[in-house]
Amino acid sequence: MKELRLVYSAPTEEAALIALDRLEENWGKKYSLSIRTWRQNWAHASTFFKYPDEIRRIIYTTNAVEAVHRQFRKVTKQRSIFPNSLPAFG
Repeated sequence: MKELRLVYSAPTEEAALIALDRLEENWGKKYSLSIRTWRQNWAHASTFFKYPDEIRRIIYTTNAVEAVHRQFRKVTKQRSIFPNSLPAFG
């Protein structure tokens, strides 16, 4: 949902709270549990806004991590035996 992104990509904590209020107005009935969780954990989530925008973008973007994992899977999928692995005990 597009409105949730407005919460975590807001430039300030105050703007994020306003975006969260709007999110609740539009989606509160359908996603009440999720929005309640955001509100209950706001003290922890709001720490996020103390970081510069560049760092925040890295924190909420998992694409970089997923790309690294994809590369690891490509390399390890092709190998059936790793040269420095220990022999299996049976």
